[in-house]
Amino acid sequence: MPRRLPRRSLPRVPLLPVLAGLAGIVLAAASAAPVAADDDGGFTLKDPRITESSGLAASRLHPGIYWTHNDQDTGAYLYAVDSSTGRTVATITMTGVGTPRDVEAISIGPDNQIWVGDIGDNDGVTWPYVWIYRLPEPKELKDQTIRATQYVVKYSDGSRDAESMVVHPRTGRVYIIDKQEDGGHLYEGPAELSASGTNVYEPVAPVDLWATDAAFSPDGKRLAVRGYFGGILYDWNDGKIKRIQQLSVPLQRQGESVTYTTDGSKILYGTEGEGSTVVARDAPGGGTGGSASSSGGGGSEAAGGGGGGASSGFTAGALAVAAGVVVLWVLKRLRRRPS
Repeated sequence: MPRRLPRRSLPRVPLLPVLAGLAGIVLAAASAAPVAADDDGGFTLKDPRITESSGLAASRLHPGIYWTHNDQDTGAYLYAVDSSTGRTVATITMTGVGTPRDVEAISIGPDNQIWVGDIGDNDGVTWPYVWIYRLPEPKELKDQTIRATQYVVKYSDGSRDAESMVVHPRTGRVYIIDKQEDGGHLYEGPAELSASGTNVYEPVAPVDLWATDAAFSPDGKRLAVRGYFGGILYDWNDGKIKRIQQLSVPLQRQGESVTYTTDGSKILYGTEGEGSTVVARDAPGGGTGGSASSSGGGGSEAAGGGGGGASSGFTAGALAVAAGVVVLWVLKRLRRRPS
């Protein structure tokens, strides 16, 4: 069994004023950084209610519609966004679930079932279990209430933070990737989740990234995993994942989401923040994510696969963005820790 990676303790209060000042400097520099030109097909979220978009999933039932959610909200809400306008065309209120804690991921599985991962650890809380929700995607896009099924999930090797949940488009099996600075693991649960008992997830393969989200290609043959500074494309290989290449992940303020388009030709990357932009990049291999070449999708331009370093091609503005993300994350973690 893969070893459990320890959580790192962060420095306390004396760093706070220094980091706050540094955040202002680097974010000011980042605002002047040029935006990448290869984002054709992206869109901007116009709904002022969507301030912490933490997951993204392309609808197969409604072409051009993407489902998203906040990581913390005033209710159990999902938002259907029209990519041609960036506007919300339907809001779903889930019933049959508890009060969401930290909703970090969304995925659409077979039979147009929407799966939602309430798997994060906002406020630094260590949960003894987390939740996954499942509901049918509505055939009509309108504001409505839908009853969801709630599943209780525990990890075989103890509680952990996670922001990535994916559902295989062929088998319907649900997977989770935990979030660790030094890289996490792909966790596999039962072939069919039980709504009446606890579903135990086991680590089955290492993931060489500080993962914030993941997505299957439409044919289920590729797994794209993103972090704050880079991403990795894996050959699914029946769950025995094999690294193919780095992904060309855009520099974003707090990159939290990823999904394939329904035809598999592009990968879309989202970020938190009001009025945030979803950026589209060509998917390696194109089409349904079949054969990926080592140079496809500009993978050599991505940040380091381990989620830490910057490539030699980064501009000063890009480095400022990356530094800003680090500072914001550290400040967020410091605020969450009890005094």
